[in-house]
Amino acid sequence: MTERSLLDAFKDVLSGAARSIARDAEVEVGFTADAPHMAGKAIKVPTPSRALPAEQVALARGFADAHALRLRHHDPKVHNGSAPGEAVARAVFDAVEQARVEAIGSRQMEGVRANLNEALTMRLKSDPMRRARSADEVPLSTALALKVRERLTGQPAPKEVAPAMAMIDQWIEDKAGADLDALSFAIDDQRAFQKLTTAMLEHLALIDADVPPETDEPDEPDEGEDQEEQKDDGDSGEDQPGDDDQNAEARAEDEGGETEEGETDYSDDYDADGEDGGGDMGEEGMMPVRPNRPLSDLPPGFDYKPYSAKHDEIVTATDLCDEDELLRLRGFLDQQLVTLQGAVTKLANRLQRRLMAQQSRSWDFDQDEGMLDAARLARIVIDPTRSLSYKIERDTEFRDTVVTLLIDNSGSMRGRPIGIAAISADIMARTLERCGVKTEILGFTTRAWKGGQSREDWLAAGRPAMPGRLNDLRHIIYKKADEPWRRARKNLGLMMREGLLKENIDGEALLWAHSRLLARHEERRILMVISDGAPVDDSTLSVNSGTYLERHLRQVIDWIENRSPVQLVAIGIGHDVTRYYRRAVTIMDAEQLGGTMVEQLAGLFDED
Repeated sequence: MTERSLLDAFKDVLSGAARSIARDAEVEVGFTADAPHMAGKAIKVPTPSRALPAEQVALARGFADAHALRLRHHDPKVHNGSAPGEAVARAVFDAVEQARVEAIGSRQMEGVRANLNEALTMRLKSDPMRRARSADEVPLSTALALKVRERLTGQPAPKEVAPAMAMIDQWIEDKAGADLDALSFAIDDQRAFQKLTTAMLEHLALIDADVPPETDEPDEPDEGEDQEEQKDDGDSGEDQPGDDDQNAEARAEDEGGETEEGETDYSDDYDADGEDGGGDMGEEGMMPVRPNRPLSDLPPGFDYKPYSAKHDEIVTATDLCDEDELLRLRGFLDQQLVTLQGAVTKLANRLQRRLMAQQSRSWDFDQDEGMLDAARLARIVIDPTRSLSYKIERDTEFRDTVVTLLIDNSGSMRGRPIGIAAISADIMARTLERCGVKTEILGFTTRAWKGGQSREDWLAAGRPAMPGRLNDLRHIIYKKADEPWRRARKNLGLMMREGLLKENIDGEALLWAHSRLLARHEERRILMVISDGAPVDDSTLSVNSGTYLERHLRQVIDWIENRSPVQLVAIGIGHDVTRYYRRAVTIMDAEQLGGTMVEQLAGLFDED
């Protein structure tokens, strides 16, 4: 028998075993030089060497068994119907489900258990968990999958990752120990198991606990009706708060809820404010707020002026683009997200851990009243008359926070930089929303190149000297602070639209974003500016001094940094913004943007 026939015979054995486990005669196993994977009913496993060494044989069997068990015990429709849309939560959800199907095989067949352990060892060799030096670097999906495996099969985590597990083990037990204990009772029922998994994600603050994914769709019609009421009666107390009084000049933007329709399935787990959000917004709407500050309200020395503001506009993404095109552009953005999501999401996860550590729950246990302590339910079963089975949550001192991301939408950002800026803003918004930090995403550009209608008015007026800013501003609201990320996610695709990015007048954009923050009620307000150059508008600079826009930007920054309660931070992409901003960082490659955003935000939070 030749060496080739040995491999053929081994492949036949693998296929036969996989068909038996999956109970499907159409399953086929083949070899691949790429990562093990499954396409339909075709299972691809690592190619063993010609001599068929025992460890490589066990490895191939392990991956074949894992995929066969998934075919047997996993229903993709049930899984996708309950899966969260946020990247970190989805990764954990998928990993825990795979741990479930593998645990079923491990409990039933000793040989399969040994094969799966070999495959696990192989997977962990390339997992970031082995390189983790702190709890922030431990990937939650791997850690929770190992915790579930331990609960379901009794097998501890492999010794190679034991140090990393020790860093995060107590945190997981404190947050979700009772959920992990309950999983073993539902191992054979995928729906019940996924409900318990969803509860675990809620307790770990990876998804919103108020509105589960399954309930999002029925809410849509009601919210749509609310939109109609807003159009018919502007005095409705249920109006979306994001349109609030904070922007009296924002005429066209008061369309708060219209981003609900056309949402993709995988984002439905996020309705962070859900029905409760309307109440919060209503309260905020009754608070006294300031509209955009007129330039005359700024300290002396601001000689800056617009020639005409009547052509300026403050718009939402849906004002500039119809629903179908927004979805198409968002799909294009998602294609770029695939290659960057892993790195940026890992950093965002680290930021979430740091924030959650500041606002982590603490409890007083063994109380006579309060919330029933699930970890002590055994006491009630053994002795129903026993008291001291309750817990009371202590107050946290985490300051209420809102973050505004102001993104330069100038032509020089075209291509990779604007795509990465949109992706990073998207992931930051999701991460901060999970931590209870509201996030607003804004963009700034001009309506036209080289002047627009303002310049035409100036020409018609006989070209008066020193006209001031001579272009039409376009300030874009991608996501309002009170708007859940789920409803605004498609809006970020607008940044991919050809022709949107023109010139940048930073000073007025900064004042606009700042004024929106001043109207907020949160105790801590943070403004992060992302730009790749100094303010440039050819029309304005051709008829004023060459430093006209830059001088105004410096004055605005100085005023905000020294007189405003807003914390200001800037990130320059290939452009030194440290000469403008007191707290700033410059990166030379747009690929660094996501990590830099995380570190800058984390630094601001750590100051407390």
